[in-house]
Amino acid sequence: MGLFDFFSKLFSSNKNQAQVLCVGLDNSGKTTIINQLKPKDAQTEDIVPTIGFTVEKFRSLSVNFTVFDMSGQGKYRNLWEHYYKDAQAIIFVLDSSDKLRMVVAKEELELLLRHSEISTRCLPVLFFANKMDMRDALSSVKCSNMLDLDKIKDKPWHICASNALTGEGLHEGIQWLTDQIGSQRR
Repeated sequence: MGLFDFFSKLFSSNKNQAQVLCVGLDNSGKTTIINQLKPKDAQTEDIVPTIGFTVEKFRSLSVNFTVFDMSGQGKYRNLWEHYYKDAQAIIFVLDSSDKLRMVVAKEELELLLRHSEISTRCLPVLFFANKMDMRDALSSVKCSNMLDLDKIKDKPWHICASNALTGEGLHEGIQWLTDQIGSQRR
């Protein structure tokens, strides 16, 4: 490695890195989404419920993502706030076929957005309305309405209909997130 390459890596490595917090209720598809975004040779065949959190990495065209995949089980949700400080973006995953727990998802979202480490920062928030392949799934517009996303005025946000099993909608969402992260760094 030449001297120019050394300094180039030294000064530009953080520009292409992003730490993202992936949250949502248990069984919403967070881990499956992240697995789908990883390179084919790094994907796992058997997805198991996350206990606590896991750290995964994947790359978009211009950003290397380090994703903290947080457990959505009730007893672990209090751990989310320990990772807010270093997050540069948030991915919030919804099970669009679980109408009954949409109220719980809304409460957790409101707690997250009110937290002092989040409320004072202009972090982009990407919502995946996941499980769109399910017969009773709500549209992304209906999910947005149920969560009152239009009331989020101080953060850029975007919602994508997705299917974590096929990857449908995931790359659109990650492209939006990549663009947001890039525009914040300019």
